[in-house]
Amino acid sequence: MLMDELVLNARAITKSYGAVQALRELSVQARAGDVIGLLGPNGAGKTTAIRVLTTILPPTGGEFTINGIPHTRPAEIRRQIGVLPESAGYPDQQTGHEYLTYYARLYGQSAQRARATAAALLTELGLDSKATTRIAAYSRGMRQRLGVARALVNDPLLIVLDEPTLGLDPAGQRQMMRLIRDLAQQRGATVMLSTHLLDEAEGVCSRIIILNHGQVVAHGSVAEVKRQAGAQRTGWFRVPPELQDVAVGAVSDAEGVARAWVDDTVRGRVAASFDAGWLNRNAEAGMNTAIRALLVANVPILAFEPEGDSLNDAFLALTDAGQP
Repeated sequence: MLMDELVLNARAITKSYGAVQALRELSVQARAGDVIGLLGPNGAGKTTAIRVLTTILPPTGGEFTINGIPHTRPAEIRRQIGVLPESAGYPDQQTGHEYLTYYARLYGQSAQRARATAAALLTELGLDSKATTRIAAYSRGMRQRLGVARALVNDPLLIVLDEPTLGLDPAGQRQMMRLIRDLAQQRGATVMLSTHLLDEAEGVCSRIIILNHGQVVAHGSVAEVKRQAGAQRTGWFRVPPELQDVAVGAVSDAEGVARAWVDDTVRGRVAASFDAGWLNRNAEAGMNTAIRALLVANVPILAFEPEGDSLNDAFLALTDAGQP
């Protein structure tokens, strides 16, 4: 599939269990090469969304297509997708090669082709040296990579990964995120990633969906989600202490700044509070107006730190996870 071609098109997907709405009107479009981050606190509806979009559960309302195939034809959709569930099980006594060969055969590949597919995927996922090792001897990280390999057996257009970094150490988490980026860029696949690693998601996801109580509370690029959350409202500047009053005066006159003041807790620290509405309307300019004002006033900027500048800040502002 060509990059940027539409792979997933979901409109107003709803899933109810009796009187309980677990998912309310989820709409998302994803193209080849996209990495879509599906975020939310526990119980937000992420798992329900994944189960519906992978045809495990039928939607109560709404509709979706995968590569143009409607959700009413689940058997055809399943040939277009690959899934790594949150709690994947593995047969300890099989080798990695045997395991992948078995799944390739389930997708109708000949014995010869299935063995070739298994070997190629083990190489791609960095497991070729463990091809004949029993899975019982695999580390947690190796099992997760094997699970990704299994999800790729049918060369899917949409790859759904539910908490693929669960239980991995920081090095393993970084390796998994690099792998996810490569899957999108090199294979041209669409990846839907459910994760609690917000910092990592910020670096790898082209678009973000944040769910809370089954409802989409923010969606778009990382920058757009931050703006929807009203992030980046305050900037902290370190300047030479003898120039901090000059800095306050210069920053106060900068476009978009609602208030500027000296932070008495740190020598030479000046704060600028921006109008959230102005920031939303002038996303490209952002806090650069204050930086330019300091430069024009010949005030050296020793350090600059925007408050609320991470996806984690936006997540906490938009969901119950940020409530006491």
